[in-house]
Amino acid sequence: MALKGKNAVVTGSTSGIGLAYARALAKEGVNIVINGFGTAADIEKERQAIESEFQVKCVYDPADMTKPAEIAGMIANAEKTFGSVDILINNAGVQYVSEIENFPVEKWDQIIAINLSSAFHTIRAAVPGMKARKWGRIVNTASAHSLVASPFKSAYVAAKHGLAGLNKVVALELATYGVTANCISPGYVWTPLVEKQIPATMEARHLSRDQVIHDVLLEAQPTKEFVTVDQVAALAVFLCSDAAAQITGTDIPIDGGWTAG
Repeated sequence: MALKGKNAVVTGSTSGIGLAYARALAKEGVNIVINGFGTAADIEKERQAIESEFQVKCVYDPADMTKPAEIAGMIANAEKTFGSVDILINNAGVQYVSEIENFPVEKWDQIIAINLSSAFHTIRAAVPGMKARKWGRIVNTASAHSLVASPFKSAYVAAKHGLAGLNKVVALELATYGVTANCISPGYVWTPLVEKQIPATMEARHLSRDQVIHDVLLEAQPTKEFVTVDQVAALAVFLCSDAAAQITGTDIPIDGGWTAG
């Protein structure tokens, strides 16, 4: 797939979809910068596993996705360590579920910062190098919520719609530089982020755990199955390939048919 020797930064990649992205790219021979929260031991275990399993270089950067200076530093450090950032995957994300009149302002600010603004800051820092080399791949993890809304998720839906718009602008600006920008919009993927929002949804909707899973989470997906992290990661690898060189500015659902109706 001609990705061997490329270098990637994947935000929010210490677990879930982000870790699947990192491992899938490493399998293709891509050196990886992982980023995200977790215990030092758990992160080091995943970092070492990537290096040993795929014979690539993998480093961890603890940059806080709410802090623009740390984000810029992460991209600069990646370029210094590997020589370039060829692939940027914006995946860091948080969620909070509440009716809008009770939605905490600090949660709104946090979600917009991590789910939307961090992508602006990473792209802004990575684009000059990509343009100079006339090659780059930017993949933004949006969500089915970049295309449709759900109640009680005002900040998340707003951020993901914003990310889809940002992606379009970046794709147009970079169209003649060999750099593509695309959103992947998963439906419900079984990840720690989804699991953590179940109790809040139980409370907000007065439902049991099983009811939340089957009547809320999977109710929207016609296949009645969760998307897997490996399926999402495989799509990202394809978007980074030469075969996808003319795919840019898109928002690709991988949602079991959720947004088809």
